[in-house]
Formats: sequence, C-alpha cells, structure tokens
Amino acid sequence: MFLYLRLLKESFVFALHALTNNKLRTLLSLLGVTIGIFSIIAVLAAVDSLDRKITKDLSNLDKNTIYLMRFSFGPSEIPQWKREQFPNVKYDEYVYLKGSLNNTEQVGFQLFVGRESIKYEDKTVSDLNIVPVSSEFIKIQGLEFAEGRFYNESEANSGKAVIVLGAEVAENLFGTSYPIGKKIRLYGQRFSVIGVLKKQGAGLFGDSNDTSVFLPVNFLRQMYGDNNNAMTPVIILKPQNGVDMDAYKAEVTTKLRNYRGLKDGEIDNFFINVFSGFTNLIDGIIGQMNIVGWIISGFSLLVGGFGIANIMFVSVKERTNLIGIQKSLGAKNRFILFQFLFESIILSVIGGMIGLFFVWIISIVMSKVVDFEFVLGMGNVLLGTGLAALIGLIAGIIPAITASKLDPVEAIRTGM
Repeated sequence: MFLYLRLLKESFVFALHALTNNKLRTLLSLLGVTIGIFSIIAVLAAVDSLDRKITKDLSNLDKNTIYLMRFSFGPSEIPQWKREQFPNVKYDEYVYLKGSLNNTEQVGFQLFVGRESIKYEDKTVSDLNIVPVSSEFIKIQGLEFAEGRFYNESEANSGKAVIVLGAEVAENLFGTSYPIGKKIRLYGQRFSVIGVLKKQGAGLFGDSNDTSVFLPVNFLRQMYGDNNNAMTPVIILKPQNGVDMDAYKAEVTTKLRNYRGLKDGEIDNFFINVFSGFTNLIDGIIGQMNIVGWIISGFSLLVGGFGIANIMFVSVKERTNLIGIQKSLGAKNRFILFQFLFESIILSVIGGMIGLFFVWIISIVMSKVVDFEFVLGMGNVLLGTGLAALIGLIAGIIPAITASKLDPVEAIRTGM
C-alpha cells in the first residue's frame, strides 16, 4: 500500500513539474476544458437558480389549487371559435360553489383587469398590477404583512374602499412614513390603506406582489358591473389536503353544469385549470433546458478533451528520451503511466477550476446587477470538478499507455 502511495506521490510531483516547465502549452491546453466546464456549469447554475426562484415564488400556492374560468392554461381540443363563445364565470357562481362544494378549504373570486396608476398627494406610481379579489385570497395565496392587515369578509362583500399595497408601491408613495390610514386615489376614488405586504422580490411569472395592489372585488363590480369586457373573472378553488382530485374536479364540473343548465351531450363551457399542470409544464421546460445545455456544452468539452489528448501525445513524443532513461534506471510501466495520466488530469482539473471561478464571478455580478439571485451551488462545483477530472482521465489514458509501453532502448535511441 505504501509503495503505491509513494508511486502516486512521485507521479503527481513529476507531472506538476512537467506542467510548470511548459507554461504556454499548459495555458493553451487549459482553454478548451475551461470553456467546456464554464459552459456546462453556467447553464446548470442558471437553471438551478431559475428553479429555486420558481419554487420560492410558488411556495405559497397549493399545487392542487384550481382556476375555474372560460380560458384554458394549456392547449385544448375544443376549437377556438367555440371557446370564444364560452361565458365568463359569475360572482353568483362563486357564491353557489362556496356554499355547496364538499372537501373545499377556500373559494375565492378574482378579476383580471388592466394596469392603472395610483396617487398620493403629489406622488404617482404608474403601471401597477391591480388585483381585485375576495377576502379568501389571503388564505389561498398565503400573503404576509409588514404593516396592517388584509380586508375582512364584511369589507369585501360591501365593496368598501380599502386597499392593500405591495412593499415597493408603499415605499414609492410614502417613503419611510407610516402608511396605514393614508388616503390614496385609484379609479378616481379615494381608498384607505389598511395593509402593506412584506417585500417579496421580483417575480418570474408576471408581476410580483411588490408592485401590486389589492382591493375588494365588489368595489369594481359596483362601479362597472359584471359584463365589462375589460375584466376577466376567475373562481379560485383550494381543495382540502389529501382530496381525490379527479373526484373533486368531477364534483365541480357536475355542480357548475347543473347551475348553468347544461344538457347531456353538451360540452363543458368552462375550464378547470389545476395549478399542478402549470408547475409540471415548468418542470418539463427546466428539464429540457438542462438537456439542451448539456448537449451544447458537451461539444465544448469534447473539443477540450481532444486538445488535452493532442498536447499529451506531443508531451510523450518530446520526452521519449527521458522515458527511456527512466525505464533504464528501473522505472516501472505503471510509474510512467501514472506520470502522464496525472499530468493530463491535473491539466484538466486546473482548466475546470478556472471555468468554475469565472462562473462564480459572473454569479456575483449578475446577482448585483439584476434583481435575481444567481447561485453556484456546491453540487455544481463538485460536478464541474468531477467532469474535468473525467475528461483528463479519458483524454490522457491512451497517451499514458503509449508512453508506459515504450521500449527503453528504442526510446533512448529515438530521442537522441
């Protein structure tokens, strides 16, 4: 055992010495592996960071949450012309389902509306995401507050002019002043601020809560009625944990069909969009991004591997005479083999570490420049190092075997 450890140590030192004696050649050989490892780890780190951000943004939403509306989240077999004839869901249907559905934790009602500006004294914040929702929304989405509260059921049902602000909206309007009780203007009406949400950070799917405001859905219904084409209603259903989703969707379908008076043979004129379908779609996209990243970066690694193999063959040819002398002095084949193999692996690993270093620098810069946390995880660092070592092993094995099998007499004669 100690003999092999000594052999490994001597091979390692010899390989390191050979690399430092040929700095330019070593540098050129590093480039291919550096670019390859940089490409793969940069893609994987970006996808991992994206996945973390998506998971964080969606963490408060139950995957079984259902969005009941006239539109489908995904492709549908129903022709578009027929889908365009579907009616919007109604507030009275929300009330009916809320009182009749079994195994349901929460039922909410929301309107998708256009963007608006909000004013406080001489300050205006434009292009805001307006979220008119019923009082159940706070329990469906799990909103957290920095100040104040969400509106209650009584305030929501009466359409009281109260409003909840995202953190960024409140900061732009009030600065460091206490916001609760302040009066702001929206839709030409005065609203009383009753709550400010905790800062969330930039969202990947449309607007973040930081740039959104929440108000009772009935306030807009009283202003514009239920047949305004500029507003798209949706009923949000949150089933109880552990419920059979197929049975639950069947119950929703049956109750809404009966309420709308649809006859047997008529198609459903609504869509039951389960949130898990959306998250599965996102997971599929992320998986495809990983595969594409591996394929593209694999070509860079392949080029890097060929570069190292080429340099190692040149190194064997240059040191043929030295190999012959080493063998004539008693060096075993395995010593020569490890000597060149270690040289190849060390060369590749150094290139990989440089590539990882560049990814790390870029992750720091990106995290500061854009509002997105770019993370280089330890798993990707270990993966990059392992890949670099594997490329070095594969690229160096044939040159190392070739060197180890040289005849000492022929090697000395060839090198003279």
